[in-house]
Amino acid sequence: MGAGIAQVAAQSGHNVVLVDVNQDQLAKAKAGIEKILARLVEKGTIASTEEVLSRMTFSSNMEDFKGSGLIIEAIVEKLEVKHAVFTAMEAVVDENCILASNTSSLSIASIGSALKKSDRIIGIHFFNPAPLMPLVEIIPSVQTSETVLKTAKEIIDSWKKVTVVCKDTPGFIVNRVARPFYGEALRIYEEGMADFATIDWALTELAGFRMGPFTLMDYIGNDINYTVTETVFAAFYYDPRFKPSFTQKRHMEAGFLGRKSGRGFYDYAEGAIMPEPTKDPVLGQKIVDRVLAMLINEAYDALYLNIGTKEAIDLAMTKGVNYPKGLLAWSEEIGLKKVYNQLQELFEEYGEDRYRPNVLLKRLAK
Repeated sequence: MGAGIAQVAAQSGHNVVLVDVNQDQLAKAKAGIEKILARLVEKGTIASTEEVLSRMTFSSNMEDFKGSGLIIEAIVEKLEVKHAVFTAMEAVVDENCILASNTSSLSIASIGSALKKSDRIIGIHFFNPAPLMPLVEIIPSVQTSETVLKTAKEIIDSWKKVTVVCKDTPGFIVNRVARPFYGEALRIYEEGMADFATIDWALTELAGFRMGPFTLMDYIGNDINYTVTETVFAAFYYDPRFKPSFTQKRHMEAGFLGRKSGRGFYDYAEGAIMPEPTKDPVLGQKIVDRVLAMLINEAYDALYLNIGTKEAIDLAMTKGVNYPKGLLAWSEEIGLKKVYNQLQELFEEYGEDRYRPNVLLKRLAK
């Protein structure tokens, strides 16, 4: 992620210092950037590799951050490590330098608490791969000054990225709203309603998602996806809407991490045959309706709690995770009463808060 962000900044005309204490990672980052830039030259996207690389410095010394106007941290998701790094960075830069985090699971306020001048902290959350994915979430914390928010957004906008401003709450917009895509699919499987392949088929062929949830979890990595779910669950004081799945946990514990380990929910070994889905349109529609209702409910919850505007939430889901439609617009297309009734039926059947319709959706449906 750090290398990708550095590449985007350099391609946008900035002088960039990419710092990593691990020399092997630094060399790997440089080689990776050179390879990608060479490909862009072949495509005619950029004039030359040298032009972009001339604006990049690869270093293992944070002292080289001196004179920087913006630093974006993209290190391990451990608060104590981030605190140490942000404290060290603040000692090097001047008081006008913006210090940003690319965190996807930690609060920006907690990261900024390590700073002497905490109004300079902000979240700038890219999606992987950073050079290709258009969305960037801009997250001001309770400490962030209006000037820092305005400047940070202007910089990222100038990189031709699609920015959405959102509240400093667990998962921000995308990782919060997207949880039911995985969680409800896993629940449907655990209930024996359908297998992995059938659920993936329903959500891609009938609903238009680019990847089914199980294919996507295998692509992301079950270790990463499960950890994000667990983090969001804990951060929301164990709200049952975000409850992790034992199925995913057992796959992770078994080392079935997905594509990177050769096996996840599917087997990626050479010669392995992918399972065939049950292409039953009635069953498929039941799966789509249930997952979509849960996603829409979460989008309304984010809107109700002012995590982002209606436009920001829909833009985040289409540009951040390639959903076929914005969930709030989709709900209006389906019919708010229909979505509300689906959730209310699930809530009454299961008696779990997981299916409780959001109050804003309930009001609008009425």
